Amino acid sequence: MDDIAVGRTGRAVAWVAWFMLTIFAVGWVVMVALAVVNGSFERDPGIGAVLVAFTAFMVVGVLVMARRPANAIGWIFSAIGLLGATGLMAGEYAQYAYVIQSEPLPGAIVAAWYWDWVSYPWFGLTVLFTLLLFPTGRLLSRRWRPVAWMAGILMAVVTVLAALRPTLTLPDEQHAVPNPIGIAGLDPDQGTLGALNTGLLILTTLAAFLSLILRFRRAQGEERQQLKWFVYAGALVIIFLVIGPLLPGEGALGTGLVIALFPVAAGIAILRYRLYEIDRLINRTLVYGAVTVLLGAVYAGSVLVLGQVFGGVAGNPPSWAVAGATLAAAALFQPARRRIQELVDQRFNRRRYDAARTVEAFSVRLRDQVDLDTLSAELLAVVHQTVQPAKASLWLRPPTQVTLRGEGHTS
Repeated sequence: MDDIAVGRTGRAVAWVAWFMLTIFAVGWVVMVALAVVNGSFERDPGIGAVLVAFTAFMVVGVLVMARRPANAIGWIFSAIGLLGATGLMAGEYAQYAYVIQSEPLPGAIVAAWYWDWVSYPWFGLTVLFTLLLFPTGRLLSRRWRPVAWMAGILMAVVTVLAALRPTLTLPDEQHAVPNPIGIAGLDPDQGTLGALNTGLLILTTLAAFLSLILRFRRAQGEERQQLKWFVYAGALVIIFLVIGPLLPGEGALGTGLVIALFPVAAGIAILRYRLYEIDRLINRTLVYGAVTVLLGAVYAGSVLVLGQVFGGVAGNPPSWAVAGATLAAAALFQPARRRIQELVDQRFNRRRYDAARTVEAFSVRLRDQVDLDTLSAELLAVVHQTVQPAKASLWLRPPTQVTLRGEGHTS
């Protein structure tokens, strides 16, 4: 009976997942069509990246629901994708109804109302509950239940207050319509009420981050690798949120695409696909990121200095100076990469660094060692120290006998 119940539960979860994915796809298509008509892509180039991010949340959420139905992260990611797609669709419909058309269309006020408050539960699911529940879908311990209750109540109260504010702002942020159920003077983002909500939100977010830090410190084995994927993606998102506005042109698009990596990394961690490659990925990111910054600084400094010397203060550097700076940066790539790789291994991958030093020292002794027993013992010691196997043994092939023609000697 238990197997039958589990099978029925799995099928029910699969149907729910496919139903949510269908609603998401419909909302996605309608939203894109309305955004094209409204000119939203020209007004906000980052909206395409936002769509990619919501799609990543939705797809990963459905996969986790299908493979790990008991893990709450799958349900959270699916809800994030669904809220995002339907919220954007409602906002674009309201924009089309009130701005493009001369008179409101049916359901336009409901769409504007939904668009105005949907971002609050979306934020709560994306930040608070994901931090509290990843990767197991459960809280770190029972002591964290008050934090989860506080987060849930806070998001519910703020959402209700947002749904009751008197004015509904449209996606272009230049037009607004009155809320038929609004209460004058009620706004969760303004005045004393806004300051109180902001303070509680900051406090709850810090508590959620603390939960993640404590979970990472206590985790071992697979759970620690899962958290590494999560932290790696989160660090990339934070970096791009900081530098994205500084990037020319498509900074918002790049930031949105990096945000899409967050649910992808979480899905890899939960489904345990290529789980243990995160150490290599972090290593490569640190090395090539540092090399890129270093060579970029060398190139920019060389061009700037040569431009000052040969092109004047306000002049452009000559073409040969730019070519020379490019060649210098290219020549420095391999030496800089090797040196930075060594520093990264020494600081963040001490086991690999120590293993490389041990093998290097053994190779030096190997040139001078002639005693076979001593060499065998040292070789096994090096294997145990670097590879750390459960058991190691050395098999030596006996010397072959070779008869020299014309002589009776053998070797």
